[in-house]
Amino acid sequence: MSFTIEFVSPEAVLYSGEGTQVIARTRGGGEIAFLAGHEPFIGSLQPSEVRVTEEGGTVRSFAVRSGFVSVTGSAVTVLSDQAVPSEEIDAAQAQADLAAAEDDLRNNEHDPYALQDQRWAQVRVDLSSAAA
Repeated sequence: MSFTIEFVSPEAVLYSGEGTQVIARTRGGGEIAFLAGHEPFIGSLQPSEVRVTEEGGTVRSFAVRSGFVSVTGSAVTVLSDQAVPSEEIDAAQAQADLAAAEDDLRNNEHDPYALQDQRWAQVRVDLSSAAA
């Protein structure tokens, strides 16, 4: 049984398709899998990989900076300012962003913005390595 899956930013629909499962990491809740008919759900996402199993069985990975996941019985919507399919990640830029965030953290290890930047860069580095 499939359902509609969308990744939406304020500017555009980043992805739209039919799938059978979405796995996302929510803040404070860990990884959660959504299947057709899942109870309605809204959760806050942390910088992480979101995996989509498409109708034909192909699994696609997306790096998501943060945002929300909204689930109804017939649709899963990921709302995020930044979501990138793993195959579109610029590995060199992700590495550079990670180095910059780590440099910022050397100056202030508790800087919340640098910590967020580090997590976002690390997700992209990890996914670009897995896609290679």
